[in-house]
Amino acid sequence: MPDINPAVEEWLTDHARRGCNPQSMFDAMLKEGFEPDMAGGAIDATFQGIQSKDPLPMGVEATRPGEYQYDACPVSTDNVIRAFDRDVTVSMRCERPQIIAFDNVLSAEECTEVIERSRPRLKRSVTGAGAYNSIRTSDTAGFLPGEDKFIQRLEERFASLMNWPVANGEPLQVQRYKVTGEYKPHHDYYSPQQPGAIARGKDGGQRVATLIVYLNDVPKGGATQFPLLGLSVAAKQGGALYFRYMNELRQLDALTLHAGAPVLAGEKWIVTKWVTERPLASRTGR
Repeated sequence: MPDINPAVEEWLTDHARRGCNPQSMFDAMLKEGFEPDMAGGAIDATFQGIQSKDPLPMGVEATRPGEYQYDACPVSTDNVIRAFDRDVTVSMRCERPQIIAFDNVLSAEECTEVIERSRPRLKRSVTGAGAYNSIRTSDTAGFLPGEDKFIQRLEERFASLMNWPVANGEPLQVQRYKVTGEYKPHHDYYSPQQPGAIARGKDGGQRVATLIVYLNDVPKGGATQFPLLGLSVAAKQGGALYFRYMNELRQLDALTLHAGAPVLAGEKWIVTKWVTERPLASRTGR
């Protein structure tokens, strides 16, 4: 197994100073045989060293009751929202935290197409630190930004629904959960204490909101749960769940702690869209 020697440190520093995408650096290190935790830690340390006089602000986590200040949600307040090329119905809203459930975001045919396109790309899911972990037991497949007209259409629709620029959207990611598969309680925003957070936040900044789109009906289990709220949303084909966790003050809403409950029968397929506060270099070319 390779180690972090002076030559590797020089490579890391050079690529970081040239503004290379931290994710591409991480992927390159994995291909060279580095362990995910080692690669993520080395990339973090490199960016921390370069930015020590001007650290990257990742926001402030609001954990005490009443600390998070709720501002206007960017999503339309209409009951039926025109999302690019499709009318989407709102089925539920929660104001604190900001959570919205939608129906008919995708057609049954679109759900099937996403699933079938994803099958040959599936790989074991990793955590935000790039490591395999019992916290998340699923398989993952990704699509390149604007990969083709079909993916472009979905990205435009999701961006329109969330009322957030396409350029601020991470690539679409599909997850498949088999029986017993789950994602234990976690936050989607980058915590400053989270391994790899500084490196990931370098491109696009902090995450702002999440859209989970359900690609199939799950016979039993598999709901999205918010344990601090006592809220559970069942997976329904074509439906979606939106939640926002960063306000204009850059506070992070700890109440958006959520989990994917264990699948008890069948499979659960979802496609997830995370959006960030700034455009991503992978989309703008800068």
